[in-house]
Amino acid sequence: MPTNTHAAETILVNNVYHMDCIEGMKRLAPGAIDLIITDPPFAIDFKAQRANYNRSRRRVLGGYNDVRAAEYLDFTRAWMSQAWRVLAESGSCFVFSGWNNLKDMLIAADEVGFTTVNHIIWKYQFGVVCKRRFVTSHYHCLFLCKNDKKRKFFRNARYGSDDRAPNGGSLRYQDLEDVWHIQREYWHGDKKTPTKLPAEIIAKILLYTSEANDIVLDPFLGSGQVAVVSREHKRRYIGFEIVGDYYAFARERLDTGAYRLPADP
Repeated sequence: MPTNTHAAETILVNNVYHMDCIEGMKRLAPGAIDLIITDPPFAIDFKAQRANYNRSRRRVLGGYNDVRAAEYLDFTRAWMSQAWRVLAESGSCFVFSGWNNLKDMLIAADEVGFTTVNHIIWKYQFGVVCKRRFVTSHYHCLFLCKNDKKRKFFRNARYGSDDRAPNGGSLRYQDLEDVWHIQREYWHGDKKTPTKLPAEIIAKILLYTSEANDIVLDPFLGSGQVAVVSREHKRRYIGFEIVGDYYAFARERLDTGAYRLPADP
């Protein structure tokens, strides 16, 4: 892979960069990106320390870079403006969010010019138990586009019209519903970041809204999951990550070709 450098004048495909995503996206040409998949900071005062959720300190990387709630709308406007600029007319943008800052996400997306195609709910298992409210066990995913008439969408990407579930129902219909029941991944005993998307979610998005050799961007790279899964599905990728330990982890996964890495002894 090419050597990463802050001074690079050109952002190269099939590479990840240790830098602020807004500065990184400014170096991309308008319309250069076919698909954006990203999971931005939540601005919920997330204490993403190594010991969170009973995880071993030697396995969970620290340094989660959050954004203050009062600044979240401006922060979202700033990166979404660049995302809109670099996205192709035929492209799509998938943004994951908790419910806390969903309003800011929707406002910013509308202001910068995105069209909302779907509001997807990702239902996962084992939400955090709370004493005085219901258990949160889902994330929101905004399916956005630049041009609703030109965006790619491959209806038969995963199932055909004749594919049936054991109960006789249409697998394609079930797969096209906007509530996705997909389990989280638990990398027991291996190195990890505090948050990551399951490979199944990323693969589903890739197959429905992109083609082989398309360029996929993740402005908030984290563990490198979007880049790793994109490469597995013959897509090119670009990623930006501001946290040094996360960038190094993502880079190691891509350089070695290993999906999971053992924790340091």
